[in-house]
Amino acid sequence: MRRVACAAVALALAGCTFLGLTPEKPKPKVLDPITPQTVARPAWNQRIGAVNLPLTVAVADGAFTVASSDGQVAAFAAADGRELWRAQIGTEIGAGVGSDGHTAAVVTRSGDLVALFGGQVKWRKPVGTRVVTAPLVAGGRIFLLAIDRSLHAFDANDGMKLWSAQRPGDPLTLAQTGVLGAFRNTLVAGQGPRLTGIDPANGNVRWEVPIGSPRGANEVERLADLVGPTLRAGDVICARSFQAAVGCVNAERGSLVWTKNVGGTDAIGGDAEYVFGADASDRLTAWRLADGNVAWTSEALLNHGLSAPAVLGSSVVFGAADGVLHFFSRDKGEAQLRLSTDGNPVVVPLAVTNGTLLAVTQAGGLHAFRAP
Repeated sequence: MRRVACAAVALALAGCTFLGLTPEKPKPKVLDPITPQTVARPAWNQRIGAVNLPLTVAVADGAFTVASSDGQVAAFAAADGRELWRAQIGTEIGAGVGSDGHTAAVVTRSGDLVALFGGQVKWRKPVGTRVVTAPLVAGGRIFLLAIDRSLHAFDANDGMKLWSAQRPGDPLTLAQTGVLGAFRNTLVAGQGPRLTGIDPANGNVRWEVPIGSPRGANEVERLADLVGPTLRAGDVICARSFQAAVGCVNAERGSLVWTKNVGGTDAIGGDAEYVFGADASDRLTAWRLADGNVAWTSEALLNHGLSAPAVLGSSVVFGAADGVLHFFSRDKGEAQLRLSTDGNPVVVPLAVTNGTLLAVTQAGGLHAFRAP
């Protein structure tokens, strides 16, 4: 089970210890030669510090906001890569960056929530719990999902804590980017294998829908936390339940649309027609968003260490551990194109805005591509 080791799980019960050995990785499948079937071109390159944690990219107002493990935070115009601002918060970052286009927020490894405006630190507040999921900045507030599944809300202007909400947890929780987002006037969070709709004013639960069903012989095998980022298409939000399932929920009604038992550890991606994802062996699957039926599968990239995918034009794109981006046709799963970055693993979920795709590598390379 990829990424399940001491660094991949957090123990919610004090005094517990989990010791695991990482098995030798199988060799990547040899790639078949392809004739390029689509056109995408490099748009711009930038750099930030090394990314050694499961950080994410914030997309807002035509800009990408990114963070590095050593405390750098920077925003770049998606159109041309122009640096809008850059800041150094002076300590290591433990969770990715969230932004509404005005205020950006990160959480440090020492447990401080840091808000930035225009590249300047606006305020810093202790959280009191470990956070690995990027903050959500929305409606003049900053929301946090802690590793113990508690939720916290802060005023974006001055950092005043507005509320906290805690729910019973399982013995183990996943130290991987979780689900935290907004749907109209509802805060949406992953709490274990459940997608939960929450009143952002007070933390009260409005609805919850299970996507995965924990199963296995021990607590590690039964880990089924929802993994972010999610896919939103209209009223539907889709997510992966770690090593258990992929499913979609109607967030307006608070009801399950479909769920499919399937292994896998990384987030899914997609659009209004398809949901795309790779399982733990990097077998690719496309599900129809409307009903969950499989549209196609591919074993072309087995054991290539894939990132969460993104859709660019008529293609779905996966980043690999060797820094290569692989383009497949959305509707048929045919290999279309391969483009290189800097040879380092693509470790952050691919992000797209205004027709520009951004790939972030472990070495801190920011590589933007655009399709006609």
